[in-house]
Amino acid sequence: MRRLVRRYRSLPIRSRLALLVAAAVAFAVAAVSVTCWFIVQGKLYDQLNNDLAKGMRGPAPYGLINDALQTCAGSPQGDGDFRSSYTQAVKEDGSICLSSNATGKVKVTQDDKNEIKNANTDELYFRNGTDTEGNAVRVVVKPMGTTHNRQTGEAGPNVGLLVAAPLKATQSTLNDLALILLLVSGVGVVGAGAAGLAVARAGLRPVDKLTEAVEHVARTEDLSIRIPVEEDSEDEVARLSRSFNSMTSSLASSRELQQQLIADAGHELRTPLTSLRTNIELLTRSEETGRPIPPADRKALLASVKAQMTELASLIGDLQELSRSEGQRGERVQVVSLEDTVEAALNRARLRGPELTITASLEPWYTRAEPAALERAVVNILDNAVKFSPEGGTIEVRLVDGVLTVRDHGPGIPADELPHVFDRFWRSPSARALPGSGLGLSIVARTVQEAGGAVSLSRADGGGTVATVRLPGAPTAPPDSA
Repeated sequence: MRRLVRRYRSLPIRSRLALLVAAAVAFAVAAVSVTCWFIVQGKLYDQLNNDLAKGMRGPAPYGLINDALQTCAGSPQGDGDFRSSYTQAVKEDGSICLSSNATGKVKVTQDDKNEIKNANTDELYFRNGTDTEGNAVRVVVKPMGTTHNRQTGEAGPNVGLLVAAPLKATQSTLNDLALILLLVSGVGVVGAGAAGLAVARAGLRPVDKLTEAVEHVARTEDLSIRIPVEEDSEDEVARLSRSFNSMTSSLASSRELQQQLIADAGHELRTPLTSLRTNIELLTRSEETGRPIPPADRKALLASVKAQMTELASLIGDLQELSRSEGQRGERVQVVSLEDTVEAALNRARLRGPELTITASLEPWYTRAEPAALERAVVNILDNAVKFSPEGGTIEVRLVDGVLTVRDHGPGIPADELPHVFDRFWRSPSARALPGSGLGLSIVARTVQEAGGAVSLSRADGGGTVATVRLPGAPTAPPDSA
């Protein structure tokens, strides 16, 4: 059985569907055929029983009843002229005391003896049997009552009248019917199997196309392939095809973003690495040639090396933050006090811009986010404000009803550059000389979106830029956050 199951599972889907359809049709046809055969058999037997019962109640058998009773009681036998070739009088012990002139006689069973002995003359008992030559017959038994001897008047044994009809014609009809039903069932099963295979092929044709597309992608890594789908089709195959097209589109977009990220990262890394190599070569050449670099120049070189190393570390940290998967970030999400996060970020911003005036008006707000990522996002926003604020300028920070605004009084962002400020590695042409990798605002946008919020940058009235962050939450911490 297990081998059959394994072989079935190893078959193609269309073959399995064809087998299932053929098996289902075979079961249905078999059930109908068997039911039909038994119904016809019952009808034929009922008709035969009615014919036998009519013959039993007819004038001929009843005209011979007295002869049968007298003969079985020991009186002289009548002429025994029964009209049926299978008509006989039987005693309760099973012996035949009177029969038709036919050479064959019906075999008497124990049930016949019991019926005759009970002597219920109002009942007819039907059964199948055989004669002495082995021919099948349909038998009806009618108890006749107690016999009496005409000469002595003594009561004899109970006797019954047994009448039978040959079953050859009936069995022939049933055999012909069984053969016809078998042939029709066979044709139906074969036709159902062929139809099931045709339907399976037609129904699985889109799956074949999908399989070919998947194999093509696996073989060539070509993610531009698409499976045509009818717009108004909503079946499972159409949904699967749409899902595949969506998946390949997402993979292609992800690959393009990955390639763009690698190219942009390489470009951004080239500048600090080139500067580092140049400075280190100058220091190394000074040591090798024995020509000392003037202290002021040496100090400037070391400061440049330190700045480039800091920029490299910041760029690598930003790249690591962008490379973290959504699952890794989701494991650290918890209820965070946005007020406390902004306070911590403000402390760091004041250290980086001691010459600036930073004012803050913060109200309590709790949201669900990754604490470290959210603080980094707020720090990046404040760093931009510090970077572009003029010396002695003011930065205004407000947190009201879950909306954080950071307004600086710097040069502002041109209107045509606003759509690009959250792109990875994008930097305003006017800010290329300033330190930074162009990833800060991209990290801000992703962190806020993962927390279910939104972030935007706009030009402020009177000059400067306003960064707005909206995060869902509540002014009080939920009970389960304790």
